[in-house]
Order: sequence, then C-alpha cells, then structure tokens
Amino acid sequence: MKLGNTEIRGKAVLAPMAGVTDRAFRELCMGFGAAYCTSEMVSAKGLVMSDRKTAALLAISPAERPMAIQLFGYEPDVMAEAARMAAEHSPAAIDINMGCPAPKIAGNHSGSALMKDPALCGRIVEAVVRAVPLPVTVKIRKGWDADSVNAVEVARICEAAGASMIAVHGRTREQMYAPPADWEIIAAVKRAVSVPVIGNGDIDSARDAMDMMEQTGCDLVMVGRGALGNPWIFREINSQYDTGRPVSPPGIYERMTVMNRHIERLCAYKGENVGMREARKHTAWYMRGFRGAARLRILCGGLRQLSDMRELTKQALLCAMESPEQP
Repeated sequence: MKLGNTEIRGKAVLAPMAGVTDRAFRELCMGFGAAYCTSEMVSAKGLVMSDRKTAALLAISPAERPMAIQLFGYEPDVMAEAARMAAEHSPAAIDINMGCPAPKIAGNHSGSALMKDPALCGRIVEAVVRAVPLPVTVKIRKGWDADSVNAVEVARICEAAGASMIAVHGRTREQMYAPPADWEIIAAVKRAVSVPVIGNGDIDSARDAMDMMEQTGCDLVMVGRGALGNPWIFREINSQYDTGRPVSPPGIYERMTVMNRHIERLCAYKGENVGMREARKHTAWYMRGFRGAARLRILCGGLRQLSDMRELTKQALLCAMESPEQP
C-alpha cells in the first residue's frame, strides 16, 4: 500500500513503545521484515522548547525507513510547530498519539485523554496537516472507558480533518493492556472510514496477525509487546501471509546471536552505561520460554557491562541444552 509517496511493503508494522522502540530495536525489527515503524513518543512542547533529549528522538537512520515520527500534545498550534520541526528529518509521516494510556501522558490532557474531546482531535489533525507536506496519521484507542467507546466517531473526525491512516488499539484507556483486545472495534473503524486502518492489540504470532486481518479487514497489523525479545515475529507474519506457511521459529543460537547484536547496537548508540541498563529488560524478554528463565532473569537484572553478555549467553545455552523444548 502507499502512504503519501512511501510504499509500505508487508503487512506487519512495529508499534511505538516508549523506552523500548529506540533506534537499535527499530533497526532490528525492520531487518526482520517490519514494513514500517514509528519513533518513540516525542513531546511536541519539549520539541518546540528546544529540549535536547526530545530533539534526539527525531533522528532516523537509513535502516529504519520507512518510519514515522510520533508526536504527543494537546495544543493544535504547538503540535503544528513541532510537526514542522519533525518534518525536517524527512520521516514518511507525522503520527499523532491519541492512544497512550500512561498517567503522566493522559493526565496531562494528551495521548488517550484526547479521545474525551473528539472536536479537539479534529483540530489537532487539521493543524498538523496544514503545517507539513507529509501524510499525517493518528493512533487511537477504543475509547476512554466503557461508557465512552467512540473510536468510530474519532476516526471519522480525524479522516475529515485530513488524516491519511488510522491505527486502532482495541482497548479503552481504562483497560490499559489487561483484557483481550476488542477486534470488532477495529472492524467498525475500518467500515467507517476510507483511509487505511491498522489493527493493534494481542498480535503475538503470525496466526494472530492472519486472524486479525480476516476478522477486521484491516490493511496492516501493528505488533507491540509481541515483538519484545521476539523481533523475528515480522519474518513469521510475512511468511504466513505470502506463502500460507509458517516459517521455522528461531533456534537457540539464532536467538542468542540476535540478542547479542541487539545489545551491542544499543550500547553503540547510547553508550555502555545507559545501554546496559536498558539491556536488562530486553535480555529478560529474550529469555522467555527458557527452562530456568527465573534464574536467567536474575542474571539479566545484574548486567552492568557489555562483557557480562558472555556469561548470560553461556548460561542461556546451558539451560537450552537441558531443555528438550529448545532447538
């Protein structure tokens, strides 16, 4: 499919996740076949006020393209100015976050809190569309709570304001990430708008991706937590979609090789001190499904320098050899 001048090849895209989908992880997932990715959330106000940490989130490497830059905020004029600044980095699109449930975001009238004011959603999209010569996309939720399920209304308003694509997470803000996602709301949004729709929520396997596309008619699926410690999920989805056959899951040596490459890249981009602190959560995700995973997670939590990865890898391989479930 096309998004502006960008061709999106594939059916699975990487969801933006604050503190997780940084440059190292985005490059890794794109290398395994993610069709598209989005930056971590960028504060529109922080960007306009020239915050250095905020500006650093805008960098896009060739290995990450096509990539959108996602902005959050609630003031149309500030969002428009931030979009102009972000557009200087030549992303594929500017994405507007209307779905983040985090208290520090939603509690500041941004993210999913915007869904309580559909008219404001429209004004923000309109302001950003006028500000940049790029496609403008939005990410929404089912609604704020069970009494205000308004994804269809918000999607229609955003489309009328000029949005080029809409991603829908099938839970309300009140539900956060706990209950099963409601795929029917994704189908309802797809029926209600003419722009492409991305389905998001509970995609943990290639079969899940196929089921969501069949049940909702969505144009793309968005993978979030299902990619944590599992970047090859995109390869699996692409194989299932293209050939109708699942691809073999990664063996233990591939898993460990990819994990080490990921952490090395993380340290190269952020420095060893920061990189290894962040490596603790990533390596723990890579250990899921291992016999002795609890012991391995303790090792993950104690990582301090890149050389510690050798011992973690050694112990993971030993655990795998003890388990008949690990190839």
